[in-house]
Amino acid sequence: MASRDDVLSMKRGALAATLRQGHAIDPRALDDSQYRGIRLGLPAWLERLTWKTFQKTFHRDPRTGELRGWNVRVEQQGLDAPSVAKVRKGAPWSFGHYRVVELSPRSPRGIARGLLIDYSPERGLMSRMRDPIVALHEGSVDLLLGWSYLDLGFWRMPTPSYFLLEREGPLEQVVSSG
Repeated sequence: MASRDDVLSMKRGALAATLRQGHAIDPRALDDSQYRGIRLGLPAWLERLTWKTFQKTFHRDPRTGELRGWNVRVEQQGLDAPSVAKVRKGAPWSFGHYRVVELSPRSPRGIARGLLIDYSPERGLMSRMRDPIVALHEGSVDLLLGWSYLDLGFWRMPTPSYFLLEREGPLEQVVSSG
């Protein structure tokens, strides 16, 4: 399978093919971990308006047993710099809370293995976002590849947005789900 540098240099067609060839993920292997995310597939002008890197977290809720997570805005320091969370109101600036579920057999684009990041706990249009994620190397969760689409119930609207997740280590801080 592809290396980090291979994935960073891929165009959208190659990213889609790599996603379809990805490997299953044991959800327990994600428990209480954090990843450095790198957005892929978007035009450079759009990345300059938004962000290129972010942090994605995974937390096993001890009360419910549910695997959930959130995104964290980070300082934009380059692709090789460690994630440094932006702080808002004295806490990491979190957004886009989600739950992690099994990938549906109806997953678009022929993605047969992996997990689904489901943003339905959010409000508005964000609640319709879905991110299938796959492992790039069988049996390892160190390098994951994901893609975003809008689930409108009867129709799935693809986006050009892919992302690479690199495991940074254990979760440093749990934030509330709302």
